[in-house]
Amino acid sequence: MSTVSITEVKTAGQLKQFVRFPMDLYKNNPYYVPSFVNDEINVWNTDENPALQYSEAKQYLAYKNNKIAGRIAVIINHKEERELGIRKVRFGWIDFIDDEEVSRALIQKAIDYAKEKNIDKIEGPMGFTNLDKAGMLIKGFDQLATMIGIYNHEYYPQHLEKLGMVKEKEWVEFEIVFPDSLPDKIHKFNELISEKYKLRVLRFQTKEEILQYVDAMFDLLDETYKHLSTYTPISDEQRKTYKEKYFKLIDKDFIVCIADEHNNLISFAITMPSYSKALQKSGGKLFPFGWWHFLRAGKKNDRANFYLIGIHPDYQRRGVTSIIFKEIFDTFKKKGVKFLETNPELEENKSIQLLWQDYNPVNHKRRRTYSIYPEHWEIKN
Repeated sequence: MSTVSITEVKTAGQLKQFVRFPMDLYKNNPYYVPSFVNDEINVWNTDENPALQYSEAKQYLAYKNNKIAGRIAVIINHKEERELGIRKVRFGWIDFIDDEEVSRALIQKAIDYAKEKNIDKIEGPMGFTNLDKAGMLIKGFDQLATMIGIYNHEYYPQHLEKLGMVKEKEWVEFEIVFPDSLPDKIHKFNELISEKYKLRVLRFQTKEEILQYVDAMFDLLDETYKHLSTYTPISDEQRKTYKEKYFKLIDKDFIVCIADEHNNLISFAITMPSYSKALQKSGGKLFPFGWWHFLRAGKKNDRANFYLIGIHPDYQRRGVTSIIFKEIFDTFKKKGVKFLETNPELEENKSIQLLWQDYNPVNHKRRRTYSIYPEHWEIKN
């Protein structure tokens, strides 16, 4: 008889346990980076998360021997179904102890939810939308996690594969060690590209000056990634939420914006100092003292993370990425940044990966979503 029980999260106390479980599971793990506790709680608040306006979701806790042993969330994104014709149950926020009985019970709960909704596919780990964390780590367990990447133990994918789950999508991440200087040919090439297409780099004196370009950045994201089969346009509510959620962390010097002769934004890139160690030290809380760690990480840091890039299709493969990298290099040189870690990129998204090809990128992490189809829903014991 199974000693694992699954309980749906219905109270504020249970939600707090759901959010804090991975922090307990990875206590003293040098590579795990916690999320902001309040942000994780607000994910499930309809007033804070606009994706809940067109999605339905449930969270569950797994218990073994009267102790929390795992967690999972299940999500149906109805906007994805309407706009892309994709009908699936997304599962995410999945964590568990190294016990196959626990992982089996959690995946079975996702399968049962799909059956209840008459849906014949589950996939995860993933969030509500394209801008949420996705992909279970399958390489890079000994690498420090980032704010935008899931960290998990090496046994996680082993458990899922033993249950009959198979690869659905895969992402790659790279680490780049910045050179001391860029070759003269890079500077000359950038001048030629800027003159040929009449492009200029926008310079911001204050963070507030960036605000007038934020909507154009989201438009460019849609234009850049709309060819990917899983991409859904960002809603107005999401734009507002992401603007409020992340703008306070952005350093104006770490944003590169390029405009054409008519002042239309044709490309942008956002990097940020790495806040991974600050999050570790603060335990995922800004107050009462966490803000100090973030302040220090923003001012003195030899590591940065690449978060977002958008390039209008008319300017892709025209050398614009070289301008972006040169601007990033100049900023990092002034700030003392020596290492850049890219965000997760779909392995087939070669156009984005071309940005790094001349700078000896090292593929140090890989992550994957897993699916299981009805013919395998009778999970092996």
